[in-house]
Amino acid sequence: MARELKIFYAAIIFFTRIPAPTSQHIPSELFLKCSRYLPLIGIIVGAFMAFIYLISSIIFPKSIAIILSITASIMLTGAFHEDGIADVFDGFGGGFTKEKILSIMKDSRLGTFGAISLFLIILLKYEALLEIKNSIAYIMICGNTISRSASLIIMQIGSYVRFDETSKAKPVIYKMGGIELLFSVIITILPLFFLKIYYFFSIIPIFLVSLMMYKYFFKKIGGYTGDCLGSIQQVTEVIFYLFAAVK
Repeated sequence: MARELKIFYAAIIFFTRIPAPTSQHIPSELFLKCSRYLPLIGIIVGAFMAFIYLISSIIFPKSIAIILSITASIMLTGAFHEDGIADVFDGFGGGFTKEKILSIMKDSRLGTFGAISLFLIILLKYEALLEIKNSIAYIMICGNTISRSASLIIMQIGSYVRFDETSKAKPVIYKMGGIELLFSVIITILPLFFLKIYYFFSIIPIFLVSLMMYKYFFKKIGGYTGDCLGSIQQVTEVIFYLFAAVK
């Protein structure tokens, strides 16, 4: 139990900006296994996002409350996934060979494609959430959870491209066992039970889009990187919100 708790702390440290206790005592090899808690991290981030929305909506109009909640989720994760989608758009938009794409993606500077991707993804989140009439807090939790599970699935079925000391995906290339995968699936679908049954059908487009994105990555660079996983998380989160916004 103590070991699992340390792995969970490792997930908190790696995927969020939440201070975790005993971080100096967590062996580096435990970070390799922290991806099993990605769906749980999604619940935490989504719950915080929903909390900020609910509190803000008491004082401000819905539109402002949504902006504040999106901002809160970005601050909680340190823009971890947003950085990923920006790097992917910069890399694939400006590179024409595998080496060039990977080189651009490792560049910390934000390019035109990356800036446009951030603007569009945040705008889509905002507009989709604005159109949702009911259960928006639960939808925020589900969106953050299921989108991280989408990245987790790609980790299990995909091939990792880059494995070096500077790679942000190094802690999340672990292939899970059956029990670990079952745990992740349960955590993923648990929040969906608080919504109407048709929300379970959102899993289909989310899985298909994740698979299509991975196939594109595989065609261009031979697999996925940490930035690719971040882009999958962002895109599938928006897909869930769009699904919820359908009238």
